[in-house]
Amino acid sequence: MAKKILVIEDDKDIRDAVTYALENEGYEVISSENARILKSIDQHKPDLILLDNWLTDWKSDANGQQLSLELKSDPKTSYIPVILVSAVSDIAEIAKKGLSDGYLKKPFDLVELFAIIKKHVGPPAP
Repeated sequence: MAKKILVIEDDKDIRDAVTYALENEGYEVISSENARILKSIDQHKPDLILLDNWLTDWKSDANGQQLSLELKSDPKTSYIPVILVSAVSDIAEIAKKGLSDGYLKKPFDLVELFAIIKKHVGPPAP
């Protein structure tokens, strides 16, 4: 069974490119332009979440760092690796404060994307 990656990214071009690349590698991908999908996370059961840091629609003032902190603080979702994605220069610090398992600094290449995915969930199923 393929590893399932939840991609939450509001930039359609980035979301589509990441989704295409991951599916091409053999991962199952669920993508969303907003974080509302996290309300039904127990239905999707992702193996990893790629989370854009600049999402503010799920909770009134929550960004990716805050959403990651909530996911990591909840026993039902704390085991799911969360990778924050952002172009800000201090993304490493933001990810650390959000208890994220890692981060990707935009722009990133596919080698970096695949490496961080494989580090946390392994290669896609054969």
